[in-house]
Amino acid sequence: MTMSNTGGRRRPPTIHDVAREAGVSRGTVSRVLNGGHYVSPSAQEAVNAAIRKTGYVVNRHARSLITGRSDSVGFLLTEPQERFFEDPNFNVLLSACTQALAAHDIPLLLMLAGTEDERRRITRYITAGHVDGVLLVSSHSGDPVAEQLREAGVPLVQCGKPMGLGSKVSYVAADDRDGARDMVRHLLSRGRRRIGMVSGPLDTPGGVDRLAGYKEVLTEAGVEIDERLIVSGDYSRASGEAGCARLLAQAPDMDAVFVASDLMAQGALAALRRAGRRVPEDVSVGGFDDSVAATEATPALTTIRQPYDRISSEMVRVLLAQIGGEDPAAVILPTELVKREST
Repeated sequence: MTMSNTGGRRRPPTIHDVAREAGVSRGTVSRVLNGGHYVSPSAQEAVNAAIRKTGYVVNRHARSLITGRSDSVGFLLTEPQERFFEDPNFNVLLSACTQALAAHDIPLLLMLAGTEDERRRITRYITAGHVDGVLLVSSHSGDPVAEQLREAGVPLVQCGKPMGLGSKVSYVAADDRDGARDMVRHLLSRGRRRIGMVSGPLDTPGGVDRLAGYKEVLTEAGVEIDERLIVSGDYSRASGEAGCARLLAQAPDMDAVFVASDLMAQGALAALRRAGRRVPEDVSVGGFDDSVAATEATPALTTIRQPYDRISSEMVRVLLAQIGGEDPAAVILPTELVKREST
């Protein structure tokens, strides 16, 4: 902090203080703050050292008036608010994206839009320029938000494959289909043949692709697809419990179940316990995500690990590139089978 002339009161350091400390012009400091273009390495190092010494903080409001940017990014979850607090995956993504953006000194704004009215308000807010781009999480087919933001020219990266927008929207996704294939192959290798599935919502890319991977491997193994062994859930614990109970009623000889999220798999374990089925002796259970729900389950869940740290960092990288003028891009990351006690 710098002393002012009014009663010894401290005032925030200014860009002039940084320039004086670094021994450079105010224009050089401004160029460093706006990306370091046309600045020598020695001058940039001197300015950065002066910023640290003076404690200078960029006035984001003033800079946004000049650049036309907000210097912030939105994290938009188009799910009911209770899902944000129940599903550990959303918190992991939010935390990792926040850290990735912090490296660029960009704050992340959490936006929850689970109803039509909320989505309408949030879309207005975003398109008014209050954020420079959006990280969109958990979009369903028929959800107009992604298309509306794209049409408004808002840089956008979706977590998971966009349904119906093709190459028009950037996205970063785990390879859901391949992860499902790995899980079903694992269950088959344990001698299981009556393998049920609680899929995710079939209006989401993860729901569709994980179910497709399940069916593909069974078909390749010569196991007939029995529709009585397939139900869908909404990624909540309650839907996993209800789904597994339905499977047991429809196919009492089920000897394994692949559940499309760890949180739903916790519910499936509760349904199996209530029915007197031992895990894994009577029924093997496989999940998907490798979230904290997998390690807290009893028994601990065999699952498919999604690389959330990489997903988050890639979402941020692709979004910042798009804000900088690059074209939409797609990134698909590999998953990994994690074996634990439930199979």
